[in-house]
Amino acid sequence: MRTITSLSVALFIAPLTAAAAQQPTAAPPAPPAAPHDTVRGAIRSIDAQAGLVEVSSGVGYALRVVQLRVPAGVPITNRDGGQAESIKIGELRLGDVVRASFGGQTAPFLAYTIERVGSMETGVSSRP
Repeated sequence: MRTITSLSVALFIAPLTAAAAQQPTAAPPAPPAAPHDTVRGAIRSIDAQAGLVEVSSGVGYALRVVQLRVPAGVPITNRDGGQAESIKIGELRLGDVVRASFGGQTAPFLAYTIERVGSMETGVSSRP
């Protein structure tokens, strides 16, 4: 009986001492990358002074409103006429249809790129 108890204790302690003796050799894991997403929809509100844009996307009860913070260096392009040309945030209008890539944890999300692809009055260009 005493042998079984001694053997049980030894089997319990051996992995603990081996784990304590190991030195961590690997670098700590890198922090997770910022979440990245895209939205395609109509501009619902614009505050050019504060650099905020709200984009509404979806149909019926499945509407989604995404608030975007647009820093000064974010590329904003207009794909009117098939060629992408650079524009400023002040040139965007309510009802413009845009495609935006963004990331972040909470709203307003950080915009990476914004592309105007049409407007609610004239329609959307069929080119991707």
